[in-house]
Amino acid sequence: MIASEILADAFFHEGKFVQAFPAFGVERRGAPVMAFTRVSDSEIRERCQIYEPDHLIVLDPVLIETVNITDGLKEGGWIIINTSGPIENKELTEKYHIAVIDANSIALKHRLGSRSAPIVNTGIIGAFAGATGLVGIEAVKQAIEGFVPMKKEENMQAAVDACKEVKILS
Repeated sequence: MIASEILADAFFHEGKFVQAFPAFGVERRGAPVMAFTRVSDSEIRERCQIYEPDHLIVLDPVLIETVNITDGLKEGGWIIINTSGPIENKELTEKYHIAVIDANSIALKHRLGSRSAPIVNTGIIGAFAGATGLVGIEAVKQAIEGFVPMKKEENMQAAVDACKEVKILS
């Protein structure tokens, strides 16, 4: 949820209209949480869940094998995955642009969170900026400056590192 808000704020800094919101399933506790960021060059009047996203960010690679993450995703869209391992899902690499980043390691390097719960929000948004080019890293840093309450410098450096280290697979 925080990552979607940081991403929305970064796009806002680049003059876009934005909307960010979470979506919880009926389970709420223990279920995968989805968060959406809507970006437009014109005012956003629609206030509903996004059923056909252009791009996707996956914070936990386990979801790739357990949930249909591409449901509604437009073919040719970007999927940014937080992982240190390989992506062996041929359907993903054939239909979508795939980029991977070990945001966990970057978070730990900058002392963001703990080993059991690294905080990867800023790193994954830096990777999104680096892979897609849809938003600039300077706008991401501005969003972190205004949005992140603690460890601003560490979070900015995590975003910059991820922007540089993201690997594009397809």
